[in-house]
Amino acid sequence: MSFLDKDYREIITKAVIGKGKKFTQATHSVSPSHRPTSILGCWVINHLYNAKKKSEDTIEVNGSYEINIWYSYNDNTKTEVVTERVTYCDYIPLGVLDENCINDDYDVICKVLQQPNCLECRISNQGNKILVDIEREFLVQVLGETKVFVKVKPKAHKHQDEEESWDYALTEDELSDLNPDFLESSSSSRSKD
Repeated sequence: MSFLDKDYREIITKAVIGKGKKFTQATHSVSPSHRPTSILGCWVINHLYNAKKKSEDTIEVNGSYEINIWYSYNDNTKTEVVTERVTYCDYIPLGVLDENCINDDYDVICKVLQQPNCLECRISNQGNKILVDIEREFLVQVLGETKVFVKVKPKAHKHQDEEESWDYALTEDELSDLNPDFLESSSSSRSKD
């Protein structure tokens, strides 16, 4: 098929030219100010991130979040909350990639499929640190300019059933509003002039 054929058009448009998805689990070590006795709760909040194209087939997502751990110490007689900001860098490979991009001007769209979430929070074997298991998942899309070829249907091949129909039926309300003397009264008014 020749793309210079009169039945085809070349359209330049922005389209998704690459996609990737990655699920990550990470373990963070948090050092509280007191030796913990037990873990009472753990929350992950204030997630911030940005994404950029790292190479031809990889997206880099840099981000951070806060881990808040409520723990008891001094043989469960006192409690405290420790907060630590954690940074991360995820490399997401592009599983689907269109090689026919026109230029190198890309836009990256990054969507969080799973916000950073605490899977488990436990006291380390040495007893002076708290270990937190976190999960997160991202979906990335790369937008770029590409060419699309579409077939144009010539007018000569238009079928009868494709033509627009202008047949409108009158309703009973429209028929009842008609004035039967309209033509007679308008012709008599003309003859008086």
